[in-house]
Amino acid sequence: MHGEYKVPGGKLVVVDLDDPKDTGGVLRHVRVAGDFFLEPDEALDAIDGALEGAPAETDAAGLTARIQAALPEGTAMYGVTAEAVAVAVRRALSRATDWSDYDWQLIHEPPQSPALHMALDQVLTEEVAAGRRPPTLRVWEWDSPAVIIGSFQSLRNEVDPEGAARHGVTVVRRISGGGAMFVEAENTITYSLSVPASLVSGLSFADSYAYLDDWVLAALGDMGIRAWYMPLNDIASKEGKIAGAAQKRLVGGDGAVLHHVTMSYDIDAEKMLDVLRIGKEKMSDKGTRSAKKRVDPLRRQTGLPRAEVIERMIASFRARYGLTEGHVTPEETARAEELALSRYSSEEWTARVP
Repeated sequence: MHGEYKVPGGKLVVVDLDDPKDTGGVLRHVRVAGDFFLEPDEALDAIDGALEGAPAETDAAGLTARIQAALPEGTAMYGVTAEAVAVAVRRALSRATDWSDYDWQLIHEPPQSPALHMALDQVLTEEVAAGRRPPTLRVWEWDSPAVIIGSFQSLRNEVDPEGAARHGVTVVRRISGGGAMFVEAENTITYSLSVPASLVSGLSFADSYAYLDDWVLAALGDMGIRAWYMPLNDIASKEGKIAGAAQKRLVGGDGAVLHHVTMSYDIDAEKMLDVLRIGKEKMSDKGTRSAKKRVDPLRRQTGLPRAEVIERMIASFRARYGLTEGHVTPEETARAEELALSRYSSEEWTARVP
């Protein structure tokens, strides 16, 4: 069995071991490798030895504890952690897949309504779960300004209805959790990843955010921005927050994960504050007094037109994993349009948490 885990901001960890079905349910012939740095040399043997004989059902925390207890005094680990090794073991045992195992498809279509975007996320991810669609990167274009609230947020607590009406802002609710997003057509970059559940197999919920965000950190780096993942669901640089992510796991078929990200390209902070109700508690949690200071747009950080930022992001993804041009099929479009009307445009859904 073989498992790989790229440590976000770090190095690759690879684990090979025998199938526990053939070893009485314990780990045997465990071999850890990778492009990380480790001192002293004996530490690698200590890690292998710590994992040898462990029950196959041991979770990542238990495997981490075994590794940490076995490391020689003074061990230095660079680009790798005991937790990362444990994750690689769990990914091997769960037969997790890797980015390069798939033929990725890109969807980047003309502007669409906020409700249709919500529906497309659901439909395309369901199609991936059913095995009828390859893993998909979808870049959104907006036909109108919108506020997208998280699945569990209170509508009245998050949105000022008078401010929304004043600026012609549509309010929709998405199927994933997380916070509210304020978007405008040329001021926002939004994308979705619809991926098989096996891609994040063996990862904790929190780890899956970092894992699925890693490619965009590299893309931002190519544009001169040193960005990092900030738990649980933010991407930030030293200048401030760049993006926020949200996820939804869908059952059915082999399962799939929807991971979508909204990035600020050129935010209108005054308008955002007129539409969103951003409480003092949230601001204090982020360590600032003003929502304006929390977000630093990509336009200022890159100096590039929005279309070029998107092109560079797509090119970075394609260079890493391959990416072919695709489209939403007529069948997917029909389902999405029906859902946009029956669910995502309905007051019942939008105000399901009043």
